[in-house]
Amino acid sequence: MNYIGPDKIIEKKKEFLFPCSHHFYQDPPQIVKGEMQYLYDAENKKYLDFFAGVSVMNCGHCNPEILKAAIHQMNTLQHTTTIYLTQPIVDLAEKLSLLLPGDMKRSFFCCTGSEANEGALLLARLYTGRDEFIALNNSLHGRTYLTMSTTQIPMWRIDPNLSDCVTFAPTFYSSEHPLEEAAQESLDAIENIIKSKEPNKIAALITEPIQGNGGIITPPKWYFKKLKKLLEHHGILLIIDEIQTGFARTGKMFAIENYDIVPDIMTIAKALGNGMPISAFCTNDEIAASFTKPSASTLGGNPVSSSTALAVLDYIEKHDLCENVKKLGNRLKEGLISLQEKYPIIHDVRGIGLMLGAELLKENKEPATKETDFILEELKNRGILLGKNGIERNVLAFQPPLVISEEDVDFLLENLDQVLSLVSYN
Repeated sequence: MNYIGPDKIIEKKKEFLFPCSHHFYQDPPQIVKGEMQYLYDAENKKYLDFFAGVSVMNCGHCNPEILKAAIHQMNTLQHTTTIYLTQPIVDLAEKLSLLLPGDMKRSFFCCTGSEANEGALLLARLYTGRDEFIALNNSLHGRTYLTMSTTQIPMWRIDPNLSDCVTFAPTFYSSEHPLEEAAQESLDAIENIIKSKEPNKIAALITEPIQGNGGIITPPKWYFKKLKKLLEHHGILLIIDEIQTGFARTGKMFAIENYDIVPDIMTIAKALGNGMPISAFCTNDEIAASFTKPSASTLGGNPVSSSTALAVLDYIEKHDLCENVKKLGNRLKEGLISLQEKYPIIHDVRGIGLMLGAELLKENKEPATKETDFILEELKNRGILLGKNGIERNVLAFQPPLVISEEDVDFLLENLDQVLSLVSYN
C-alpha cells in the first residue's frame, strides 16, 4: 500500500477536520499496523505501545482471538438496532452481571464513554427525583452537555454555557499536601456542599476511581468507604466512571474493587470493545426499575460490538490478565520509584496496576510541561509511545496493553532512564 505520510495527513487534517483536532509529537509517525503490544509506522518502524489508545487496547492490537469473533459476527449479522431480538447483546449483559461488583446486574448499552456517563446521570435523576450533582476537581467525564458540565479540567470544558447543576469539590489529591490530608479535605468539602444545599437537591456524585486525564490521581484505600457512607446518609447516589480504569487495568476487573465498595451506578467503555465502539451504564435491579420510558441506542450493543466484547471478557479471563497486571504493575512501579530517587524532576509516582503516572516538576515546583513533551518525543524516537495527562500536561502516563511482558517493562525503564539523563531539572 502507498502511504501518504505524516505531512500529507496533517495537511488533510488542517483542510478537512475541525481545528480542535490535535496530535502528539512535533515529528509524528503515520501509524499503519498493530500487533498486540506493538504498533508500526509507514516506514515499518516498530513501537512498543505504552498508552494503548488511552486504556482501550487492553487485550492488544489486532488480537487474533478477539478479531476472530468480531469477523465471524460481521460475516453473519452486523446490525438490526435493539428493537429486534438478537442474542449477543443479552449474552453480554448476562456475562457482565457475573463480573460487575456486588448486586449490580443490569446494563444499558451505547457507543461512547460520554454516552454512558450521560445515561448514568439521567438514571440518577430518574431514581432520586433530584436534579443536581457533585463532581470532583480534575475530572473528565465526557463531551456531551451534561458530562462536560461535570468535567472540571479546563481544556475539556469547551462549551461557554455549561449547566449550573454541578458543584465541584476538591479531589482526593494535592501536590502541596500529604495524600491522607488531601483526601480528608475532599470529604470535608463534599459534606459542606451537601449541607449548603437545599434538602433533597443532589441526585449523585460522579467520580473516576483513579482520575486518568487529571493526572492518574489515586485516592487512599479508605477514601471511597467514607465517601459512600456519607452519600448514603443523605440519599445521594455514587456514580463510578470506569471508562479508563475498567477491565483488568488495575489488577482487578474494575478499579473500584480495589476500594471494597459497590457503587450505585457504574459506567464502562473503552477496553470493553478493545477498539470496537461499545459502552454501558450499569446498576442494580432497584435503580434500573426507575428507567421505564422507551429509550434505545441505534448502534449501542449491536451484534458485532457485543460479540467482540464477549470475546474480550473471555480473553481477559482465559489469559489471567489481572494477575499479569499485578506482577508487571509492581515491576513497573518499583522501576519508576527507583528513577524518582535518581532524578528529582519526578515529583510523584502514583496509580495501581498498569495505570501509573509520574508527575514531573521543575526545581521551583512549577509543572515540567515542556520537559514532559521532550521525554515523549525522545521515547518515540527510540520506539516507545507513552501518554501524558494532568491539568498542566506534566504527568507521564503509563497505560500499556495488558499483554506486555517483563522484557517490555524493562525496555521502557531502560530507555526512560537514558532520556531522563538528558533532561535539565532547572
